[in-house]
Amino acid sequence: MKILLSLAKQFVFWLFVFAISRAVFFIYYSEIIKIEKIEFSDVFASFWYALPLDISTAAYILIIPFLILFVQSFYSAKWINKITVTYSLLMLFAYILITVSELGIYDEWKTKLQYKALLYLSHPDEIFNSSETKTFFILIGIFILEYSFTSWIYLKFIYIRILKPAHSIIFSGVFLLLTSVILFLGIRGGFGEIPITQSKSYFSKHNFVNLASVNTGYSLLISTIENYKFKNKNPFEFYDKTEARNRVDNLLKVENDTTINILKTKHPNIVLLILESWSADLIQTLGGKEGITPQFRKLEKQGLLFTNLYASGNRSEQGMSAIFSGFPATPITAITHNLDKIIKLPSLINTLKDDGYSTRYYFGGDLMYGGINSYISVVGFDIIKEGHDFSSDLPRGKLGIPDEYLLNEQIKDLGTAKQPFFAALFTLSTHSPYDQPMKDVISWAKTKGQNGYLNSAYYTDRCLGEYFAKAKKQPWYSNTLFILVADHSHNSYKHWSVNSKEYRKIPLLLYGDVLKDEYKGSTVDIIGSQTDIGTTLMSQLGIDNPDFYWSRNLFNPTINNFAFYEATDGVGWITPGGYFVYKKTIDDYPFVQIKEEDKDSIIKDGQSYLQELFRQFMEY
Repeated sequence: MKILLSLAKQFVFWLFVFAISRAVFFIYYSEIIKIEKIEFSDVFASFWYALPLDISTAAYILIIPFLILFVQSFYSAKWINKITVTYSLLMLFAYILITVSELGIYDEWKTKLQYKALLYLSHPDEIFNSSETKTFFILIGIFILEYSFTSWIYLKFIYIRILKPAHSIIFSGVFLLLTSVILFLGIRGGFGEIPITQSKSYFSKHNFVNLASVNTGYSLLISTIENYKFKNKNPFEFYDKTEARNRVDNLLKVENDTTINILKTKHPNIVLLILESWSADLIQTLGGKEGITPQFRKLEKQGLLFTNLYASGNRSEQGMSAIFSGFPATPITAITHNLDKIIKLPSLINTLKDDGYSTRYYFGGDLMYGGINSYISVVGFDIIKEGHDFSSDLPRGKLGIPDEYLLNEQIKDLGTAKQPFFAALFTLSTHSPYDQPMKDVISWAKTKGQNGYLNSAYYTDRCLGEYFAKAKKQPWYSNTLFILVADHSHNSYKHWSVNSKEYRKIPLLLYGDVLKDEYKGSTVDIIGSQTDIGTTLMSQLGIDNPDFYWSRNLFNPTINNFAFYEATDGVGWITPGGYFVYKKTIDDYPFVQIKEEDKDSIIKDGQSYLQELFRQFMEY
């Protein structure tokens, strides 16, 4: 009986651990519950709707203890008991570690902990630098308290030392048969034809509650399995391969090259300013609140603003490969994490170098995070300067050199650059922990985190104003095209769902004396993505590069009008006829805003696009 009691107690224990972690999540993010006006009935219901995945996760964890107990049914020794304790405490350590890690990333990513996030753990110093010191140590404290409490519960009330075997072949056989069947059904989710999925825990209109209901260990396990599974099979194969390929070819086909030329010259210098985490909600013209980025608004009056541009992904490295290679962000993993694949990507930088451009890249922090350093090197920049390459006298925050000092360094450096030049600069002050050297001027947001983000944007915007005032005095300024675009968006004071199109909208502004006068102060309303920047720019320079298959010329009015973005584990697809989001883990569409008569065609376009994109990713 001890053997049966031991397994039953361990099962209940793990359900208890899952409930504790979920409660900690709700308490830690209680501010979100208030802001989104989530009813407590939803919070309490999440514990009930979480049970199927919690049971499945517990069954996975109990496979090893079950096998150990089976051995102990006919043979027992002290060392076997030690294996049981060690395994259980290690699993407890791992589970609480990943749930506390999820506490840390949720505020920025608004998703469950995925396989992709594990790739960042190889650089723990960057993880530390990306968070406020206070927050980091609060999370450490939560981990210690949660692990200490649950391990005490396990050792005090759960663990049963098995000293005597049952010495019964019948008992051992029945235990093996029945328990293995019960664990299998627990993992599978019952007798139904369709195995359990994460959608089982989705019940609320609030995505925050749904994500809290999904067991973190289960979500990470499935994400990891999917990552390895796609090495041999495309997980996003919706349609016949030929049908999907033809559909995407038609979407990207250019019938007529009727490019609108907006530049006064074919060989301007090009300065690309990549703005860390700039959401469209920071920009008044794009629907943002007045006063957050007043300098950007001044630039708009002499620039060309894209009003329907969307980030291809939700991480910096995804933005880089979209901008410099015209390669859309993929779900599950980023191509920059795959060194064998990035060497096969097309390169805007090498294309410009072939056209006579010198090239430079500036960043005030450490490019190793997210694999950006290897990607930036592969695409061919002549000179790459990151944090450690600049004078140690420059002020530094936790992530690196604040934007005002980095922008100043670029202006000084470009005075020695061979013209025409292409110079990319990646800002960092709008990344948490928002420790920019400026007193806060914005306090109207409902949370401290949002006020920190908005003040950092105000700071970077102020830096941009000072930057352009200095740039205008440089001899290279009059022949320079400036491109300002975000690497990805960010949670804003409007609290959009992370997979909604509103969340993924970002600014793109072209600016400079090289713009034809008739385009200054105007807007472009075509729907586009960061992936389109490469071909759009090359078309203005009179350069043709067919390798940029996924990139479109946004100044060609005959192109098909759409934008794709990866929705963590699926596809977001925006067209003039509406948009949808499909999530593979729940096999459902959390967002569908399309007329019924157009729904089938638009969904086929978006899913075919993802199918073909992932096929090419796998073949690279």
